[in-house]
Amino acid sequence: MISKKTIYAFKALIHLAGIPDAQPVLIADLARDEEIPKKFLEFILLSLRKGGLLQSRVGKGGGYTLALPPSKITLGSVVRILEGDIAPVQCLSTTNYARCEECRDEATCGIRLTMADVNVALSGVLDSLTLADMLERSETARLKKQNVVDFSI
Repeated sequence: MISKKTIYAFKALIHLAGIPDAQPVLIADLARDEEIPKKFLEFILLSLRKGGLLQSRVGKGGGYTLALPPSKITLGSVVRILEGDIAPVQCLSTTNYARCEECRDEATCGIRLTMADVNVALSGVLDSLTLADMLERSETARLKKQNVVDFSI
């Protein structure tokens, strides 16, 4: 499961993607509009800026904007910046590797071999979906919901 930190990051990125002409947004405004604790949001946005997904400007007219178009921001990049490696077991991690205590032989471990397939599938999906896809799916669902026929009297 992804953490609240990553969920808040997606909410902030969606919000920033919806700003016309990529106008900078102040942290206080973003925190208020998306109901995210301001201090927590500051940490999240700083991490996303360091990860190359956001830009910031200080002073009058300052704030945060997307550093890339929504179609270039993958869900995998956001998750990796905030959660670290996506590997389902630590022995598959590229950034936080540790051998499983219970494992006698990694080369023949059924758990590791099976989770390697899960890791490839999960990474593939997260790296193929973008912020633009997330926005499009949300808009499609919103429009579909508006066209619901109500037969109640």
